[in-house]
Amino acid sequence: GERAQNIKQAIAAYTAALSVYTQSAFPVQWATTQNNLGAAYLGRIFGERAQNIEQAIAAYTAALSVRTRKAFPVDWAMTQNNLGAAYLGRIFGERAQNIEQAIAAYRAALEVLTRNAFPQNHAEILLNLGILYQQEKQFDLAYNTFDTAIATVEPLRGEIVSGDEAKLKQAEEWNKLYRRMVEVCLALAKDTEAIEYIERSKTRNLVELLTKAALATQENLPLVSSSIQFTEIQNLLDNETAIIQWYIFNDCFRAFIITHNHKPVIWQSQPQDLENLEKWIDDYLQRYIENKNKWRSQLHHQLTQLTQILHLNQIVSLIPAHCQKLILIPHRYLHLLPFHAVPLSNNTSTPEYLIDKFPGSVSYAPSCQLLRFAQIKAQQLNSSSQLLAASLSHLFAIQNPTNNLAFTDIEVETIAADFQPHQILKHHQATKAALAEKLNNENLSNSQWLHFSCHGYFNFNSPLQSGLQLATATIAEIPANTKSSRYLRVDEETLIDLNECLTLEDIFQLNLANCRLVTLSACETGLIDITNNSDEYIGLTSGFIRAGAANIISTLWAVSDFHTALLMIKFYELLPNHSYNVPLALNHTQQWLRQATQAQIIRWIRGKQKMELAQKQQIIDILETQYKPEQQPFKKPEFWAAFCAISPC
Repeated sequence: GERAQNIKQAIAAYTAALSVYTQSAFPVQWATTQNNLGAAYLGRIFGERAQNIEQAIAAYTAALSVRTRKAFPVDWAMTQNNLGAAYLGRIFGERAQNIEQAIAAYRAALEVLTRNAFPQNHAEILLNLGILYQQEKQFDLAYNTFDTAIATVEPLRGEIVSGDEAKLKQAEEWNKLYRRMVEVCLALAKDTEAIEYIERSKTRNLVELLTKAALATQENLPLVSSSIQFTEIQNLLDNETAIIQWYIFNDCFRAFIITHNHKPVIWQSQPQDLENLEKWIDDYLQRYIENKNKWRSQLHHQLTQLTQILHLNQIVSLIPAHCQKLILIPHRYLHLLPFHAVPLSNNTSTPEYLIDKFPGSVSYAPSCQLLRFAQIKAQQLNSSSQLLAASLSHLFAIQNPTNNLAFTDIEVETIAADFQPHQILKHHQATKAALAEKLNNENLSNSQWLHFSCHGYFNFNSPLQSGLQLATATIAEIPANTKSSRYLRVDEETLIDLNECLTLEDIFQLNLANCRLVTLSACETGLIDITNNSDEYIGLTSGFIRAGAANIISTLWAVSDFHTALLMIKFYELLPNHSYNVPLALNHTQQWLRQATQAQIIRWIRGKQKMELAQKQQIIDILETQYKPEQQPFKKPEFWAAFCAISPC
């Protein structure tokens, strides 16, 4: 029902209860009902706001006549916290006096709800008190209060696991605490500390995320510390690399520009920019869900709008001119966007995209902490032994398990021909049971290069059930007497058995100790859960990060197997030429694909010595049938921009 109407009925019910629960006959129940009545008035939508708050204060004050500290210390403290919130929002009376009353009430509550005895409540009250100080621009007091709250919260955060809605809401509440602390740090010109608190929030959520799979154990998690100092972030960068770290606040978004030797540069949007961004992202996702083909045809126009909303040219201009490489760390729903393909110029014939501005590469990272983890992993691979030195060896590939992606077969077989040794699970062989067999599992675990070329899907309702579709996963209908949650309809024609897919839950259990690159040449493998308000980063990529992959290539939308095959074959061709620098090779591949004419692509295909003649002709026939020699078939971002690299480079 309507919230306003529900609250009205609650007030009526509490008032009716008080006609029986009198103070003299039932003092405890009377006080409890007064406390509940106060909460109802404080949240009331109907009536004058000022009068509702007065009613709430009167009810809380009445409750405290019975709920004394001596007789009912915990109830007394809870009501004091409620009273503090009422005085904080009070409209009548002197503002300064109301604030003093609110502070006194919060501090009284903290005397009973201590950190040791009631850490959850203690942290919540500190959050309320800190917000009060922040609103009153008493930033030093706000800083100290939030700092104490965070010290109380962080031991609790490790207890948050999946499957518990209340704990997810708790995580979202603590995310508010970190965001408030970031705001206060910025108000106090503690810019580097603000970035450190952003990282503390993001990293904590990611570690929690990595423990969500039911069988995951703490000792198998990547070595991610609880915090990272700003100087440590700078040390992740060379002199030619910059980071843009995005962060979305309640009233704006900011871009934090980090380089090796300089103080951070912070760009802040206007409130209207955030409103425009939220409207844009809603429209972007809605169009994608409703009609993917129409969405693709409008993608360049949408990304042009995004450039303006983000003021991206202005932000890029703040990056030192000598920086050739850019690492993007998005926030929340920004993880869904192809920043590397955002146009910086209005030239519709030959637009300049972000990857053109940074010839050293544009890559992505979930956080600076995970960037550090990936760099450490890459260093370990490079130093562990000569056998693990970067080369085209030890490939493990999944090839077209559903046997309905003709160009996927060409893709995998052409790529694998350059790898020795390699193993391919092809078509009906690529089952979940086959992956579990000892020899296959060992080859998977010991591979340097993992290539999944198949159907992928993202499950927004249950992100841990997102995954890669293997053979035998497709079914005609849900069997009788089975749990419907085991099955997922990915489109109008396809129903799959999640037990026969490689899901995110399964990926969490992998141990990829030698893996340099996981390529997810499938649809929607780079999407993450954006349905909650926390900073959590949950998607297939996070699973492979947890498993130990140093680099991951994933996709931000559904892609066709034809142009994906061309892009992937070219990528692996260029990889050795770029010293196995994954984002650099990918960026150059994307630039090649968008700029190449039909005639140039056909000439390249004919020159591929390890591709079968019939496979060459299959590609050439489509190119000659659908495009003229001078045309650039894959010029638009819809063809090349879905792929992005999460990488330590």
